Amino acid sequence: MMRNSVETIGNLIEKQGVSFISSVDEDGYPNTKAMLAPVKREGIKTFYWHTNSPSMRIKQYRNNQKACIYFYDKRFFRGVMLKGKMEVLEDKKIKEEIWKDEFTMYYKDGMDSGDFIILKFTAESGRYYSNFHSEDFKVE
Repeated sequence: MMRNSVETIGNLIEKQGVSFISSVDEDGYPNTKAMLAPVKREGIKTFYWHTNSPSMRIKQYRNNQKACIYFYDKRFFRGVMLKGKMEVLEDKKIKEEIWKDEFTMYYKDGMDSGDFIILKFTAESGRYYSNFHSEDFKVE
């Protein structure tokens, strides 16, 4: 059993360069995509990514905010799944907070082009796997 879920899971997440996000399509099927690590994280409750506005995920999250994210530590064969809601944010303030100049490689016309979109995930519960054992937990 985890002694401190925020610390244990936070340490796992912090070391991963790849994350997986899942959405629900119009037919009710899960869709999973590999992403870079979140660009911002608040504990194990709130995560932020950036993506392009034409992404099919944007439409899916606008239609159904139910989402799942996953982080996997290949070296120690452990991982954490978090379930919650994904919001699509176009607020200028959060865009300015997240934006980095190197993002122009993804968004040629810059932060204000309309192509730069923020995804905000808020976790409600999770499941941690390590040492052939799984453990459910609530995210406070």
